[in-house]
Amino acid sequence: MTEQRRAIPAKVALSVVILVVVACAGAMTGPAGPDWWRIPLALAERIPGLGDGGLGISSGVTEREWSIIWDIRMPRVVLAGIVGATLSLGGASYQGVFRNPLVDPYLLGAAAGGGLGATIVITTIGSDRLDWLVDPVPLIAFLFALGTVAVTYLVGASFGGMRTSSTLVLAGVAMVSLTTAIQTFILQRNSDVVREVYNWILGRLATASWSDVLLVLPYVVLSTAVLLFHRRHLDVLRVGDEEAAALGIPVGRVRLTVVVAATLGTAAVVAVSGLIGFVGLVVPHMVRLMAGSSYRVVMPLVVTVGGAFLILADIPGRTLSSPAEVPIGVVTAFIGAPFFIILLRTRQVSR
Repeated sequence: MTEQRRAIPAKVALSVVILVVVACAGAMTGPAGPDWWRIPLALAERIPGLGDGGLGISSGVTEREWSIIWDIRMPRVVLAGIVGATLSLGGASYQGVFRNPLVDPYLLGAAAGGGLGATIVITTIGSDRLDWLVDPVPLIAFLFALGTVAVTYLVGASFGGMRTSSTLVLAGVAMVSLTTAIQTFILQRNSDVVREVYNWILGRLATASWSDVLLVLPYVVLSTAVLLFHRRHLDVLRVGDEEAAALGIPVGRVRLTVVVAATLGTAAVVAVSGLIGFVGLVVPHMVRLMAGSSYRVVMPLVVTVGGAFLILADIPGRTLSSPAEVPIGVVTAFIGAPFFIILLRTRQVSR
């Protein structure tokens, strides 16, 4: 047991190193800008003590080239890391609280609600929203995502969902079907904006900016802190609701807290990145294969591994069809769908 506890910081430290390396690789990828090998030097020379007056690191990067790195590439890399980490943590939390290894953070309708909200804004306001002081798409998508999950939870709880997770899952399936049907109906009546809506649905990291990062950061930090605090409770819930209650765990309160925190983070990142599928399903299982099934270990690791996963997945999206881009949601689907099929076929899934 002591050796396992000592191994956790080492695994987390290794995952952080991998995340940093992958982030550098993401920053080095792009159709324009300085030579790829200059970018790590450009980042390093701006760290106090490493550039002028320190170790004397010099990249030879011009101010224009630095602007490409810092204002275009880095926000995309950072936002991809935040989105990947949040979706992965939300997926692991949902899998724990519902004791179902094949669910993701979109289970209760966060993605479907966010997509419906974005569709309503795009079809109603269209290009005129560019005249607004603030783009209303992220705000409305965020509110619709939260609202959809709230309705799902209320419906599930009214039929016993506070005591069992199966009713919540069924309520989530119903709400996803309903919101998807409404979204399809709206798109059929506004076919001229279908491309714009689908560009949002398939992920929009290409338009990432530092304002997007600052917009989601408070929600992500709060969500992450709450979920990591409850990781031991998720380990206890693995034995079943009745057994967990007998051990002194307030099952209904823990389930509600975890669902609210995971939904808050998921809704926030969906509002700025669009719907990026399979991340919350694939990454938790990758971590379990490497580090075991204890949520005390899984939860911290999915944060760093999830961030590295989405940054890495974004690289082929930027290079396969350069200078055009493949939507990040398409790339994650190509990775996640086969992985999901393998999980279903082998059924060797840790709970």
